[in-house]
Amino acid sequence: MNNQTKKFFIYTRKSTDDKDRQVRSISDQLAELKELALKEQIEVVDIFVEKQTAKVPGRTVFNEMLLRMEAGEANGILAWHPDRLARNSVDGGKIIYLVDTKIILDLKFSTFWFDPTPQGKFMLSIAFSQSKYYVDNLSENIKRGHRQKLKDGIWPQNAPVGYLNDSDKKVIIPDPERSPYIVRAFEAYASGRYTLRQVRDMVNELGLRSRKEQELSISNIHNMLKNPIFCGLLRYGGEIHEGKHEPIITKKLFDTVQEVMSRKSKPHSKGLKPFLYRGFFRCGECGCFITTEQQKGHNYLRCTKRKNPCEQKYIREELITSQIQKEIQKVSLSDDCADWMLSELEKEQKGKAQSSRFFAQKIKEEISKLDEKLEKLMNAFLESALNLAEYREAKNKLVNQKQVLKDKLNAFEQKSNNRFELVAKFIKSSKQAKIIALQENPEGIRDFLKKIGSNFLVQNQNISFSPRGAWQILSKSALCARSAPAERRSREANNAQNSEIVNWRWDRDLNSRYPFGYTAFRELRLQPLGHPTMNNFQFLIFFSYLVIV
Repeated sequence: MNNQTKKFFIYTRKSTDDKDRQVRSISDQLAELKELALKEQIEVVDIFVEKQTAKVPGRTVFNEMLLRMEAGEANGILAWHPDRLARNSVDGGKIIYLVDTKIILDLKFSTFWFDPTPQGKFMLSIAFSQSKYYVDNLSENIKRGHRQKLKDGIWPQNAPVGYLNDSDKKVIIPDPERSPYIVRAFEAYASGRYTLRQVRDMVNELGLRSRKEQELSISNIHNMLKNPIFCGLLRYGGEIHEGKHEPIITKKLFDTVQEVMSRKSKPHSKGLKPFLYRGFFRCGECGCFITTEQQKGHNYLRCTKRKNPCEQKYIREELITSQIQKEIQKVSLSDDCADWMLSELEKEQKGKAQSSRFFAQKIKEEISKLDEKLEKLMNAFLESALNLAEYREAKNKLVNQKQVLKDKLNAFEQKSNNRFELVAKFIKSSKQAKIIALQENPEGIRDFLKKIGSNFLVQNQNISFSPRGAWQILSKSALCARSAPAERRSREANNAQNSEIVNWRWDRDLNSRYPFGYTAFRELRLQPLGHPTMNNFQFLIFFSYLVIV
């Protein structure tokens, strides 16, 4: 059968998704192949254009072309090179098999010779094998380059939304236009008051767009909130690496978002009424959740009693709210006390900056210890003492711990006034506590209680909880708001001898990981909190470390 009676398909392909490069390359191929068809006097039945890699089988256009060839519409293929047809063993074998069965009578290439003879098919199989080797070798080289970049703390791919690729420094840098929207999304979701859809709507309304200037989808928001790259870590192939880029958010905020997402991902029963304290309390007797029922127009809280028999009785929702109001008032500073503390804090801030070198040195030592553990972990993996899964799990844990410490260190080294700002914020919140407690806003009262405590229980129709950090000290001190005159409250504050805290010393903080033996306040390190020489301002300084740590 001569060329005049043969019918050919023209097949062109380009792997890249870059539209400009793709159109230009395919245009070049088509021009060359049409010229070859004219020169060889070949009848072209149809032209196929593929925009997909040939590394793996399953190309839609390629498979359609072969089906039409098997149907007899054509019996030859025109292509630029064999690697345009196949870069995997399945598609390459399919082409050779169709040549063997006479479905394909001829193949013509602009840069390769082929003849349907044993020698020609052997050379064609070598060309397909070379194409596959090129792809495999290229893939391995790329993976090796990625692994090296990750070890150096460099993100090996295009920067995610919120970052930009710095071609000079070969790192990613925060996008000044988009990064504030990323922070807003994390903070909103961390509050627990927004769903993924609401966060998506909010950032889209603010103007956050993808690289292609498209609005973000819910899945985009979900992936973004799960990506640790925004807090300075690189997750690649299931392994966590330290990044050298500047974080957009803190590790603490990222962890909070993960907790909220984990809590919201749990299945919830449909059709539940939005009761105020649903899922908020547990039973102090048996540990089951406290549920809410509505009877005669009133809401009652009771134990679900799903685990063991429980003797707890019903309690009115209004009574619960009343008890919460009393608890909030216990952590409320009076106006004169709070104003005095803020005034003294401002004087202290203007007068001198407190040195944090002891604290910073301690964190650096802990970071150094984590580096030693990471090195030992790597050696254990190289010596086959750990498998890959065990190594990744242990490494991810250590890297996360290191990032938390780095966040704390940055807060001290880069923001000298950070401590004063946090203490001022804490004092203002304490000052607002009594106002919140007296408001007719049950949701606000509940949310404030969640802010200052945890482990909320109901037992014998009374609530209990564990105050957090400095809130615990304030609730047990004599500094909280009272109806007594200011002079009496000040005298009580200076002479407080609370039985639970009288023996607490500066060497033992609530958080045992950060003892106060290395603080700048050595002269107070052996004084209990209720010591007569510890005045209100010294108590305030103690707060400063509790709030930060």
